[in-house]
Amino acid sequence: MLTTTQLEAEIGAVAIPFIIGLLIGLLIRKIISVGVILLALVVLLLALGYIRPEQISAFLQMAGEYAQQATTRAHEISGFIPYSSLSFVIGFVIGIVKG
Repeated sequence: MLTTTQLEAEIGAVAIPFIIGLLIGLLIRKIISVGVILLALVVLLLALGYIRPEQISAFLQMAGEYAQQATTRAHEISGFIPYSSLSFVIGFVIGIVKG
């Protein structure tokens, strides 16, 4: 028989990774949707002649420098994410699909 404290600990061990996975899944889905909108906007601006391909190339080179810094920081943060937990994976998938 589990005591109340043990039961709360068991529920927390399952619920917290699930909620973290759900939030990260929602965040990833929103980032992807914003990326698609930005891509459509850039294609439209290129087609209408408001921007030139050289400007896009310069922007991508500058973004690549910041992406390296972001990748380093994301790798540091990834140690805190319980991605090996089944409840995290379930929450992540639900966040991506239903977000």
